Amino acid sequence: MKKNRVLQLAVIANLTALSVLFYFILKFPLPFIFPSFLDIQFSNLPAILGGFALGPIAGSTIVIARTLIKLPFSSTAFVGEFIDLIIGLSTVLVSSIIYLKNRTRKGAIIAMIAGIFTWVFVAVLTNYLFVLDFYIEFYFNGEVAPLVGMMSVIPGITVDNYMEKFILYAAIPFNLLLATLVYGITFIIYKRISKLLDELEDRFSQK
Repeated sequence: MKKNRVLQLAVIANLTALSVLFYFILKFPLPFIFPSFLDIQFSNLPAILGGFALGPIAGSTIVIARTLIKLPFSSTAFVGEFIDLIIGLSTVLVSSIIYLKNRTRKGAIIAMIAGIFTWVFVAVLTNYLFVLDFYIEFYFNGEVAPLVGMMSVIPGITVDNYMEKFILYAAIPFNLLLATLVYGITFIIYKRISKLLDELEDRFSQK
């Protein structure tokens, strides 16, 4: 889909709407495995599909538009949305740029592995550098104990080791699971989506 700009914009708009819908509706926690404030949600899936089909700029546009739509509904003083933006942009850009340069099955697999690694790395880095500290200050007036109580599912967690325990038992496995699910679905359905978009472009070009 390289020529029809109108169709490209329509696809980006629809994928953005789908991304927002996934964020608000298709999400759920795994409270017996991870802290309950970590939700499995698939809002990056449409952006990754858009990045693979239309390129990194289109994928990034979907992430940015989704974030702007989400901002008025923020319950995290915009920090959650900011983190989602950083993770989404870095993940989509890395995987779609790699796939753009090698649009083969092997290239797609490499792009997805790189996307998963980027997702986990950025999520862990942002949590370690400022996310947990922000929530402690913003919600608990600098008290660590209430946050540790919310993480009681993590074995052996205390106010002294909460950061290391959270990273090891929550941030890394949770984001690895989520990223693998999202890219696994991408791998399964992308060719069908790509074929559908090519058919739509052919129909538009015949008019």
